[in-house]
Order: sequence, then C-alpha cells, then structure tokens
Amino acid sequence: MANAAAISVSFLKEVLTGTHNIGNGGNTMKGALYLTSGSLGFATTAYSTTSELTNTGYSAGGAAITVDANSVSSTSKTAYWTPSTSVSWATLTASGIDALHIYNVTQSSKSIMVVTFTAQTVTAADFTLTMPTNDSATALMRIAVP
Repeated sequence: MANAAAISVSFLKEVLTGTHNIGNGGNTMKGALYLTSGSLGFATTAYSTTSELTNTGYSAGGAAITVDANSVSSTSKTAYWTPSTSVSWATLTASGIDALHIYNVTQSSKSIMVVTFTAQTVTAADFTLTMPTNDSATALMRIAVP
C-alpha cells in the first residue's frame, strides 16, 4: 500500500470529543516526511517512525507546523485550515519522499492528516513545502457540509 492523502479518521472522531486545539495555537503541531514505501492514510492514528525519512538534514519527528489564531476559519458550509507558514528543511539530501504527516505533539502525537505529493529527490538543498491559500476553496484541510 502506498501513502494516500487523507484526513485521519481518528482525527475526525477526536474533533467531536474536543481532543485537538488547532485554531489558536493551543496545541503544538509537527510535520514529518515519509518515503514512497510508506502506507500512511486515513487509518493513520499517530506519528510513527515506520517509513519516515532518516537522511542528512532531517531529524526524526519532522519540523514544527506554525499555527496562529487566524488559521482556522469557516464559511456558511465549510470549515477550513492551513498552517500559517510553509514547512522547510535546510540542506536536505533524500530521495523518494512523497508524504507529509501532520500530527499533534501536545495530544500524544495523534494524527491529523497525511498530505501527498509527487515523489521528490533533493541533494544538499533546501526543501520547502509551500502551503496553499487559507480559504474555503484551497485550504489544506476543508470539512464541508452539502
């Protein structure tokens, strides 16, 4: 099984129980990079080192995800969220990276979502994942009702 982009089902349940506090910086988030050999997706429940990148320029657990008070917004039918800044690693050397796992460090490293992209190879260069515009059409996470 390959990595698949998805909001973690466990996250959706935990939203209903008030586990996560994303909107006002109440919880610490991180993003970890994973190789194409991984199998992250909707069933991912927590951060794991299985298939996580271990190369030069990368530390286990990934990088901090910046969240500010304006990160979570909504329209009449859509709630949405995008990290406040892009996520980056300096002088990274790696090949076969195709997923970013965003998880909540404050809440026992519980999974939030998996974001996938075309497999990347980087050789001693800065690697940046640019976040989309935070609006109801393009935000990284969008939860909508019909």
